[in-house]
Amino acid sequence: MNRNANPSLSKVGAALVMLSMAAGCGSVAAQTPNDGGPNDGKSSNVGSGGNGDGGSNGGNGGLTGGAATDGGQSGGTSGGTTGAAGVPVNLRTAGDYVILAESGISTVPPSAVTGDMGVYPIMATAITNFALIADSTNVFSISMQVTGKIYAAGYAVPTPANLLTAIGDMGLAYTDAAGRAPDVTELGAGSIGGMTLAPGVYQWSSGLLIPTDLTLHGSSTAVWIFQIAQTLTLSSAVNVHLTGGALAKNVFWQVAGSVELGTTSHLEGIILSATMINLRTGASIAGRLLAQTAVTLDTSTVTQPAP
Repeated sequence: MNRNANPSLSKVGAALVMLSMAAGCGSVAAQTPNDGGPNDGKSSNVGSGGNGDGGSNGGNGGLTGGAATDGGQSGGTSGGTTGAAGVPVNLRTAGDYVILAESGISTVPPSAVTGDMGVYPIMATAITNFALIADSTNVFSISMQVTGKIYAAGYAVPTPANLLTAIGDMGLAYTDAAGRAPDVTELGAGSIGGMTLAPGVYQWSSGLLIPTDLTLHGSSTAVWIFQIAQTLTLSSAVNVHLTGGALAKNVFWQVAGSVELGTTSHLEGIILSATMINLRTGASIAGRLLAQTAVTLDTSTVTQPAP
């Protein structure tokens, strides 16, 4: 043994041995949860896989399609996107109304409407069977069936100008919703009953039928946009459910054709229709009815969404 060996070289050699042993055993550095590392996404939440309601790493626990708008990656039939897909449609002043229509609002009494209603460019005579009572200012009317105010084109200023702006904003919102890039196309060949859908933009070149209950699962910031090239039909006694904290104000149904909610059915979300919206006997919605033609109710319940 060489007693004159350099002590510094001995220390270097020891360090090299320790580094070699560490490499053979693998890294022992702690991984930060949800940092995208290899251990993320291996525990599943209710209705979701991985981290976040969008799911990650091989599935989403039963949710269909959707974008990565609520954490994680999409696990459905199409790659997820972020950005505009997860941004709610801006209703602007159209969001001041629970029902807004261009050619009329009618009801078979008694319906129950919570929120303001408006029609433009037609007069109040196009609002039928609500037994309107004009306010002394003639700026709005009231009705026993409406918890809110009712506005029409022929009322006193500033009502006509406000309605003109709201109708324009309704058109802008429709165009915005229709222009979002889809995450999932032609899901269920236009029939989506019984599904649980993750947040995202869904598009159909046909009509859309919901023949059995539908669930939308996501957080309070999750956004759904449904782009429908023809009609939307919710069958009688069918319900759309929101779970996981999802909010009706973040669900948008953009429909190029007419909308029909069947007898005693229930929908959640904002309907943006290029034509008419028809609620059959006892149908209800938590959301808004924004129609470029008419809205018809039949002992229906319409409640504006929670803010």
